[in-house]
Amino acid sequence: MTDLPTLIAAFTAMFIVIDPIGLAPLFIAMTQGMSQAQRRAIGVRACTVAIGLLLLFAVCGEALLEFIGISMPAFRIAGGVLLFITALDMLFERRQARRQDNADDAVDPAHDPSIFPLAIPLIAGPGAIATIILLTGQADSALGFGAVLGVMILVIAMVFAMFMAAGLLERLLGKTGINVVTRLLGMLLAALSVQFILDGLKGFGLAG
Repeated sequence: MTDLPTLIAAFTAMFIVIDPIGLAPLFIAMTQGMSQAQRRAIGVRACTVAIGLLLLFAVCGEALLEFIGISMPAFRIAGGVLLFITALDMLFERRQARRQDNADDAVDPAHDPSIFPLAIPLIAGPGAIATIILLTGQADSALGFGAVLGVMILVIAMVFAMFMAAGLLERLLGKTGINVVTRLLGMLLAALSVQFILDGLKGFGLAG
């Protein structure tokens, strides 16, 4: 888990599932009319809560699965299916529409959207939780486990950076540009989700 190709794959999976670029315009919508200081505070809270939640699942997720009798290969297959559905949503723009529906509940500047819907479910959603459990489950040492956590924190740091640069990003890419990037990420996520499924089948001895 500490070799460069594996770390790149872990980073790619986390980046695609959390989708910092796709979150940027929603952050603008949810913080409309707020000052830069208020936006920064909301971004810090949202990212801190998301890191805490994903850290909890990284540490306890596999033990919880064992407690309720779910094997890691079975969870890899289920997680792969979930990620594939997420990829389809991204490809056909359903994911962005759902995120926008969640965002609509928090457009009022008097409402603090940092916990919901920013931290949960937009940053640390089911896909991100499944991915962090899958990646930490593949770690074969404490160093590998720490590397996965480092990748997760790096991706969420990128989310915060996108939040702070959301206005500029939206002007540069435009709605069409963001849609194009989201669909490209969806294609990559589909391929990664199939790999998760194949790894799970291999764990059951059903794939070479």
